[in-house]
Amino acid sequence: PSNPDGATTTTTTMSHQDWKEITIGKRATSGTSGTSAKAMKDPKAVAAALRAGIAVDTVRKDSGAGRNALKLELDDENLTHKTVSADVKKAILQGRLAKKLTQAQLAQQINEKPQIVQEYESGKAIPNQQILGKLERILGVKLRGKGVGKK
Repeated sequence: PSNPDGATTTTTTMSHQDWKEITIGKRATSGTSGTSAKAMKDPKAVAAALRAGIAVDTVRKDSGAGRNALKLELDDENLTHKTVSADVKKAILQGRLAKKLTQAQLAQQINEKPQIVQEYESGKAIPNQQILGKLERILGVKLRGKGVGKK
């Protein structure tokens, strides 16, 4: 073919070229049709998707009650936690009184809340080896294993 000025032009087809857009540095979204993970958590975006008729899958997360709740859930026979034994609570009380400490003073020495000491002395606490170790050290009384209450 020729131009009005008389020069010939050649048209080259580039059908062998790949003209897809490539983005470097952003994570590709998989199966979300262009919505980011942040947008999926946004309540406004979820509400908009529901209005548009898009299927939205909602999942309620665990409240984070912790390992104790998980242990209770998995335990199908006994539906109560193991609490501090009568020997241990008696030993803590006697040890604290022998040192002439209040519950608040003892709690401060072991870096725990006074409520923790109160729960251990009343027998309502779930035994924690770290707390029992701190109490043993401060009170000078054995609270774990054989011979509970001995110095």
